[in-house]
Amino acid sequence: MNKIVLDGNSLTLEDFIRIVRGGYKVELSNEALKRVEKARNLVDKFVEEEKVVYGITTGFGKFSDVVISPEEAKTLQKNLIISHSCGVGNPLHEEASRGIMVLRINALAKGYSGIRLSTLNTLIEMVNKEVNPVIPEKGSLGASGDLAPLAHMVLVMLGEGEAFHKGERMSGAKAMEMAGIDTVELTSKEGLALINGTQVMTSIGALTLYDAIMLSKTADIAAAMTIEALNGITDAFDPKVHNARGHMGQINSADNLLRILNGSRMTTRQGELRVQDPYSLRCTPQIHGASKDALEFIKSKVEIEMNAATDNPLIFTKEEEVISGGNFHGQPMALPFDFLGIAIAELANISERRLERLVNPSLSNGLPAFLTKKGGVNSGFMIVQYSAASLVSENKILAHPASVDSIPSSANQEDHVSMGTIGARKAREIFENTKKVIAMELMGACQAIDIRGNIGLGMGTSEAYKVIRDRIDTLENDRIMYTDINMAEEIVESWEIVTKVESKTGELI
Repeated sequence: MNKIVLDGNSLTLEDFIRIVRGGYKVELSNEALKRVEKARNLVDKFVEEEKVVYGITTGFGKFSDVVISPEEAKTLQKNLIISHSCGVGNPLHEEASRGIMVLRINALAKGYSGIRLSTLNTLIEMVNKEVNPVIPEKGSLGASGDLAPLAHMVLVMLGEGEAFHKGERMSGAKAMEMAGIDTVELTSKEGLALINGTQVMTSIGALTLYDAIMLSKTADIAAAMTIEALNGITDAFDPKVHNARGHMGQINSADNLLRILNGSRMTTRQGELRVQDPYSLRCTPQIHGASKDALEFIKSKVEIEMNAATDNPLIFTKEEEVISGGNFHGQPMALPFDFLGIAIAELANISERRLERLVNPSLSNGLPAFLTKKGGVNSGFMIVQYSAASLVSENKILAHPASVDSIPSSANQEDHVSMGTIGARKAREIFENTKKVIAMELMGACQAIDIRGNIGLGMGTSEAYKVIRDRIDTLENDRIMYTDINMAEEIVESWEIVTKVESKTGELI
């Protein structure tokens, strides 16, 4: 059985994906078990001593000056979850919900939160037995953590709310019963420990980041196919050019293009047909590379956050201190997730411009208008480009940063919030749009290659071409195009093209 040990410190993006999408089970390390128990013992000590400590013996937010008796502690924790379950909108995808639980487990494993081990084990069982809470996508300000959506996660632990289990949406109580998991009764500090954190934005953002890294490889493949379709010049990808500037994303993208195009008989050299290509071809490494560098930066920040203690207050067992701070604030993720959306949107921007060059007879180096041999009676790829342009335009609206906004909450006690969860959700929407645009470019490039005459594609592009043509025929006369677009998107989303190309060229970066 595939299993990953969570210790609160070493979870990687790749391991996160293995758990969330690959069905890997999770367990706590021995060190994490000891830390969790030590922190809980300290919480119990403070409760017995009736020490005034925020979140343990007091209310929350604006009610932090209200002291709670030991008798009221359980009621307080349950009320916290019930009152905070104010999420709205469609439920997050099950994989995002599963990711939220994994990240919360890993944060609690650090031993700064004071949760009981039995409660934490309930969450671990939910991951391992695939009880995925129904978590509405909207309602988080991204500071004080993702309070509302995380409360919906905890509802299921209490036998409330709703969950997905075995492909069905059902009550939380039924899902827990079917999975054979006992529900919990929360006690002092536990409700706050479970909902005070950035795990919702981080789960959505981490999944999108992983997919964006794969999509950036697909974008290099699509660009290479368009370069062949337009008899593009490969001199611009010479490593000497890119080493002279020094940006690793640019260097890697140029190297990817040369490896993908290796052996092609459809590309040209400087001066053979023309001296230089337009920016959308010639500057592909610079543009794709900038997004690759952004993704690398974002990954470094995401992996820090995936292993961070993000609740409040934090319990320091060695010093026997409880400190109220602000690690729940989503700003360290809000800016990277806004950057993530922008980086993905740029892949769509240049892809749509390459598609325009394929369909525009003034720019396509001899290809027929809209990639149809019988123009007039046929529209060919005319409206494919319209659709791509629409998606690119929508991305420009979505790419406006969420993190520049803030609305005070909790009677101005929480007077600056990050909107990081909105940023992560926007980045996901931009990814979905960009995936479609790149799928359209791949379709257009294959059509153009067929019209121009396939005299020999590159080592990588020949593999990509075969994958597409196995499922989408050359367009001879007009047909319903959305089915082709949907199929191309499915091909992109499966990452089969990347896998097949890498089997011939080595790993793309």
